[in-house]
Amino acid sequence: MSALSWLNSEAFTLLDQRIIWSDMIGNVIGLTALALGWRRSVWTWPAQFLSGIILFAAFAGHMTGSAGKQVVVMLVAAWGWWQWTHGRARAQDGTIAVRFATWRERGAMAGAALVGTLAVGGLFTAFPSLSWDAWPDAYIFVGTLVAMYAQARGMVEFWFAWLLVDLVGVPLNFANGYAFSGFVYVIYGALVLWGLRDWWLRSRRSAEPALEGAAA
Repeated sequence: MSALSWLNSEAFTLLDQRIIWSDMIGNVIGLTALALGWRRSVWTWPAQFLSGIILFAAFAGHMTGSAGKQVVVMLVAAWGWWQWTHGRARAQDGTIAVRFATWRERGAMAGAALVGTLAVGGLFTAFPSLSWDAWPDAYIFVGTLVAMYAQARGMVEFWFAWLLVDLVGVPLNFANGYAFSGFVYVIYGALVLWGLRDWWLRSRRSAEPALEGAAA
């Protein structure tokens, strides 16, 4: 049996749902990546890249849109690694600077999400072989990209974007037979709320010295 065949073979059955190895391993690594992101560790990006490779193997040939999303995940993970090691997201003391996005940045991300979802959803609708669920798949595809962009820039809004992706990702994965992805998305939701609280508090602490300096 080849490595790819083994990855796409059944690991076990849970609550009458068939769990395949690639779905399970890829999502466990993805969950680890989210936890590393909460801790502001640069290793979140290699973990996301590896998760993307394994989940691509899970979705390729079945959910083309989700497989394509993993390619985007890998590309953005490489860019995010650069941002957290050399880019503007890194503070002078070497830590990752956490902040809220400006209203202009929020508008740009919301606009990009809307236009991107319409474009990708239209593509999936025109070519049904690309996706089983055109519009939900497009929503998750674009939402993941926006969330990872916000994470790479150290924006607290990264967590809000993941919450919005989870709202659609959980039922979509269960409906398409990727039960482990669905279960993990539920855990993602809990981690996202925890991470949101941590980044929110850190952004307030980071803003306080700047306010004190302005007052002086």
